[in-house]
Amino acid sequence: MAESNGYPTYCDQQSRSRSSSTSTTSIHVTALDGLVNVNSLFTIAVFVGLSLTTPGQRSLENRSACDADISVAKKLLVFEVVSFSFFLFSSLVAQGLKLAINLLNSTDVDEAFRAHINLKALRFGMLGSAVGSVMGCLFLMLSMVNVIEIRLGMLSCGSRSTVNAVASMIVLVTSALLVYISTAVYAFLH
Repeated sequence: MAESNGYPTYCDQQSRSRSSSTSTTSIHVTALDGLVNVNSLFTIAVFVGLSLTTPGQRSLENRSACDADISVAKKLLVFEVVSFSFFLFSSLVAQGLKLAINLLNSTDVDEAFRAHINLKALRFGMLGSAVGSVMGCLFLMLSMVNVIEIRLGMLSCGSRSTVNAVASMIVLVTSALLVYISTAVYAFLH
């Protein structure tokens, strides 16, 4: 008899808590894998952005007033390094959480990708990793503005293609980040 006087017994609550914990860790491992994969793609974008721009390069606007100066190339380098640092932070936190789950799981071979882990610590680690990804995306977007200015012409020059490229990138990236942040916050709170 699992219940007495209409209330669940301690053993029933403990087994329900344990099964909830073990069934969710496989979902967390999958989410962490996805986060690491996306961070890897963004890290590649960082290096592609660095390789496409060189200081002193003429813009496609074909007016010397629209060419970017050395300060734009310096800002590009700073934003790319900061973006890379945030993506690396996010990936290392996610990999650390995966390692903890897998090491805790190594004692129970029958239940693949399930482990008894402190869900609060797991949630805060995943939140930290998500914040690192968001910050990396913001700095990557700033660096891409510099790449666009170097290749298409400065925003201050009023080049139509530069304004269109920057505006569309800002609208799309911030929209995607808002969706990502809202779903991450919802998952964290529930």
